[in-house]
Amino acid sequence: MNDKDQNTQKKANISGEKRNKNDELVIEIRKIFGRPEIQSSTQCLICKVPRHIRKWKEEAYTPQVVSIGPIHHKNKRLKAMEEYKERYFKSFVQKNGMDLEFLVGIIRKMEESIRGCYAETIDLPSDKFVKMILVDASFILELFFRSRSGSWTNHDPIFFRSSYSWADAVRLDLVLLENQLPFFVIQKLYHLAFPPPSDYDYNLFRLSYDYFKCFKMKSAHAHPKVKIEHFTDLLRTFQIPPLEKQPERVHQQKDLLYTATQLHEAGVKFEVVTSECRFDIKFEKGVLKIPQLLLDDWTEVVTRNIMALEQICYKEDTYFTDYFFLMDSLINTRKDVDFLCEKKILVNYLGDNNASISMINNLNKGITFVAVRDDYIDLYNKLNGFYENRWHKWKAILKHEYFSTPWRGASTVAAIILLVLTFIQTACSIFK
Repeated sequence: MNDKDQNTQKKANISGEKRNKNDELVIEIRKIFGRPEIQSSTQCLICKVPRHIRKWKEEAYTPQVVSIGPIHHKNKRLKAMEEYKERYFKSFVQKNGMDLEFLVGIIRKMEESIRGCYAETIDLPSDKFVKMILVDASFILELFFRSRSGSWTNHDPIFFRSSYSWADAVRLDLVLLENQLPFFVIQKLYHLAFPPPSDYDYNLFRLSYDYFKCFKMKSAHAHPKVKIEHFTDLLRTFQIPPLEKQPERVHQQKDLLYTATQLHEAGVKFEVVTSECRFDIKFEKGVLKIPQLLLDDWTEVVTRNIMALEQICYKEDTYFTDYFFLMDSLINTRKDVDFLCEKKILVNYLGDNNASISMINNLNKGITFVAVRDDYIDLYNKLNGFYENRWHKWKAILKHEYFSTPWRGASTVAAIILLVLTFIQTACSIFK
């Protein structure tokens, strides 16, 4: 074969290889068109916490003990709890005399709706997905019943392990935004186990509230007619006023420019008050009235996950976010925390006031605002105006510069007395 024929053959081989590669690529791309589309659900949205929020404290959004739903299902660190979940599932099914084939059929019918609740495609075959949902939902209900009734035994894997530390860890994991089942799945399973009397929905809400009430929720106003997407959403709903009692919101950003100690030095009085909602903060006749805020090991995790939920689903109604932005504005130094603790506005169970400062100051990192409560805007204007009033401002400067400590105050008084005496002596000399 001459050189010309060899070159022709090489070109033909290269062309054939390209065609083969193209054919393989086309086949691969065709899989995209053949993949069934999961319709997004209008009932619920469950997704991963956005990276720009999550990066500030990864562990606050990651389950530590138990995986619920598909997002953390493949986390090997959480596999130890799978056996315990299956024990609870077995107990729930047997105790309520439920038919397993019927239950599987019910979840199978709901599968597409459930998958549609997750923002990302769930890479689990149908059988594994249905089993996971059924076991997780049954586990949750059985957990709630055992917690409320105290009907566990000395061999219970959760309540009798390490002095209840597992029970606490499981409870906290169940409110994480990435660790959720759609609430309608829990409702369906509850209805199958307990055929409905007239108030059956309320009983499920009450059961849920009883389990999560240790998170210092102020009220249980939520009614079965209120739409609940999942437990993170339920925790938020239990702590905010009903829609008709919520303040108007405005697309305006206004900052509180002064901290708690600065406002106090300017003459603002701080008073702890009892309120149905801890977010109701008022400034009346020179008194800033604030409901008490408890800071403990759970506060940051619960707050971060609810704030992340607001960033995804409630951008126009960031009730939690508004409140903690306000608290962040009031707190800048240890002196601010010490003062608010002294006034019983903050109750610090973290043991270290520096930890409180760090927690509150970092909650808003990565958070964006679209609309703010108009009563908070009015509050900021009043407080800023109070501090910037010429007399109040001079009083604050005088207190900060000359009376910030007992020694400095004593020195200032002594200097004033000395100045007065010098003036009197000078005047007497002139008159003589």
